[in-house]
Amino acid sequence: MSQRFDLQERLIIVPARIYGPAGDTIVRLALDTDASSTLVNTEVMVLLGYDPAAAPDCIEVTTGSGIEFCARLSVKRIEAVERMLETFPILCHTLPPSAQIDGLLGLDFFRGCYLGIDLRTGEITVS
Repeated sequence: MSQRFDLQERLIIVPARIYGPAGDTIVRLALDTDASSTLVNTEVMVLLGYDPAAAPDCIEVTTGSGIEFCARLSVKRIEAVERMLETFPILCHTLPPSAQIDGLLGLDFFRGCYLGIDLRTGEITVS
């Protein structure tokens, strides 16, 4: 499985489809090999029908600006880079509008896979 990305962007942007109780949507996630967990903007999770305030799990996350506490919810399904996972845990966090992304696609999404990122051709390979 492979997918192209724009070499002109400052981030590797991966479109992903997330499913929730209220439907599904396509989001722009930055592939982040330094993030151990996938994170999505709280606003998107609410739009999909999830309630981060009622999440049974809240975990401590170290970010570039300090330590934050994030709700962790399992989404019905997430699809990205031709890979599909069900009941996948996602962290909810409010991102600033200046971020211009809906979240981060972390290493947890790729566990057990080969992940190749070719910065010469702009191609992600997952197998």
